[in-house]
Amino acid sequence: MVLSDGAEGGWLVLSAELADPDNLGLFNQVADGPLNVVLPARRAQALKLEIGDAEIARLGLGPGANAQTVRGLAELGPDLARPGPLRILENDAAAVALAHQAIDLMKRARLLPAVLAAPLPASARIEPVRWATQHDLSAVSAEELDAYREIESTSLQRVSAARLPLAEVGEAQIVAFRPDTGGDEHLALIVGTPDDSAPLTRLHSQCFTGDVLGSLRCDCGDQLRGAIQAIGSAGGGVLLYLAQEGRGIGLVNKLRAYSLQDQGLDTVDANEQLGFEADERAYAPAAEMLRQLGYSRVRLLTNNPAKVSGLESFGIEIVERVPHAVPAGDHNGKYLATKAERLGHLL
Repeated sequence: MVLSDGAEGGWLVLSAELADPDNLGLFNQVADGPLNVVLPARRAQALKLEIGDAEIARLGLGPGANAQTVRGLAELGPDLARPGPLRILENDAAAVALAHQAIDLMKRARLLPAVLAAPLPASARIEPVRWATQHDLSAVSAEELDAYREIESTSLQRVSAARLPLAEVGEAQIVAFRPDTGGDEHLALIVGTPDDSAPLTRLHSQCFTGDVLGSLRCDCGDQLRGAIQAIGSAGGGVLLYLAQEGRGIGLVNKLRAYSLQDQGLDTVDANEQLGFEADERAYAPAAEMLRQLGYSRVRLLTNNPAKVSGLESFGIEIVERVPHAVPAGDHNGKYLATKAERLGHLL
């Protein structure tokens, strides 16, 4: 893919985890300069690379580097020793800006935040879209990525609704929201008769392993069912079911984090060692859904202060935080302790 900066600059970029001899050969053929791999600071530190206080690491690939070298910088591996011949490149403002955009692009594709990058040839910088088309590549500008982030929440539309009888509370209604971008679809569950002035509201990030399979590694399934029961007992309210698996890193990457947890890391360190933030969730979609449902004030059912501040930052008034906790089990004690000690949950 071509990532341009709108100023006759840009990179050829590819997810590092997808590197293979063919696309590495294409990079070497068309790039106007040495290949490098871009990593968030946390991933670079996990690889034991000395990058000081830089937010981004750009690693120049030496002549002996191959696709396995590139993938090794992105993937787990039994140890995190530095793979292959590398040199740490100096960052300038333009490179850092493009690096952040490239990493964000990978996150949005639910890929690991590691990017194979190379400077565009001079012939591509003036008309990057045309050049990309000629080489059967897609193209996006940094400006378009910025606009996409905003459109993804502001363009959410209520697209469907249906009656949904539930075992815990009887009659409910489910409402689907979809952005114009064709991105993630979010759901709202309306239980009973919500208080029009400030309904009891729960934000629940989807968790396939906990909600569907009943995993004991987390408390998500119990929180989901407990929230529905609590809302029903209160006479009504709203549960927003948000497509933000794994605190926003996606299911596949969550399973990668599980693998690191099995080696002794907690949930925060596992996410960060992969190059993600501890929590990648966004609250703009939830705020927009509430507004479209007619609510600007809510009683929020949560133990997570970040949900309170997140909704407030997008114009939703939290008139009360209602505690919501479930007992620890045999398998999720460390998980819950990490929530409290490192993420500030009020358990």
